[in-house]
Amino acid sequence: MKNILILIAFLSIFNSANSQIEKDNYKQVSTKFVSFFNESKNDSIVAMFSSEMNTALPIEKFTQVSAGLKLQLGSIMKIRFVRLQSTSALYETTFDNAVLGMTITLNPKNEIAGLLFKPYTEAKEIIRNTTKMKLPFKGEWFVTWGGDSKEQNYHVESVAQKNAFDILIKDEQGATHKGSGESNEDYYAFGKELYAPCDGEVVLVVDGVKDNLPGVLNPIYIPGNTVIIKTATGEYAFFAHFKQHSIVVKQGQKVSTGALLGLCGNSGNSSEPHLHFHLQNTEDMTIATGAKCYFDQLKVNGVLKLDYSPVKGDKIEAGN
Repeated sequence: MKNILILIAFLSIFNSANSQIEKDNYKQVSTKFVSFFNESKNDSIVAMFSSEMNTALPIEKFTQVSAGLKLQLGSIMKIRFVRLQSTSALYETTFDNAVLGMTITLNPKNEIAGLLFKPYTEAKEIIRNTTKMKLPFKGEWFVTWGGDSKEQNYHVESVAQKNAFDILIKDEQGATHKGSGESNEDYYAFGKELYAPCDGEVVLVVDGVKDNLPGVLNPIYIPGNTVIIKTATGEYAFFAHFKQHSIVVKQGQKVSTGALLGLCGNSGNSSEPHLHFHLQNTEDMTIATGAKCYFDQLKVNGVLKLDYSPVKGDKIEAGN
């Protein structure tokens, strides 16, 4: 299985919303793809490509790719829809000799704009953390999104982010910034230190995304500057929107609870400086399922709470 062919072309950008309901257009395209692939009708497959895909992968190249896949893996026996992520649908794809994940991306014309095959593993679902978690910041912060309902937390519609928190800092008047708020430096959360909530291994670092001007979103890479920490029990702590070039940890680095990760920023699809934090069951957010995060000990609106998951409107700070 070391030589499995991987084909990637014009995959859609990451989007925070995903669904576990297959749409008819994806079902029709995936069904046709499987039929044409098994019958070696490569010209029929290429006819479903977008113009960009045709340019990047003309019939001659695709025929080679298709033949290589069939030689290694055989025919496709069945596919099972897993989820829709933005404009891409993921299918568990059972070949004669292996099981792969097949991702099909469609453009607005329902043409194939991206195609990806890679080894498929279904991560075990995690309901909540078993690893003890500490708040990843110092001082009192405000939970602007958090909880289980759509009213409390717009993230609930995303499979991976369904238990996410958006957290920022407010002053006594309830404002998140001083002055006009036209620059990131006006915001109380901007540049604040963020720390590892637990022991673990850093499995992903993204550090080069520019910080937005307040009120301006960046939909190209929605998480912005990112750190993901894997715990010993297989939980993945996902931090988003760090300040550009502020992250001090490296991929593969082992970190201890309280280790400095970087500074809070306003990168990615963020309208103002804040911390986005959630837990998920695998590193890849496009196939992950979120898990609820309970912090071991914290003060909520001035009251000490143990094993608590914050909700919208909570003022939270470390309890020890």
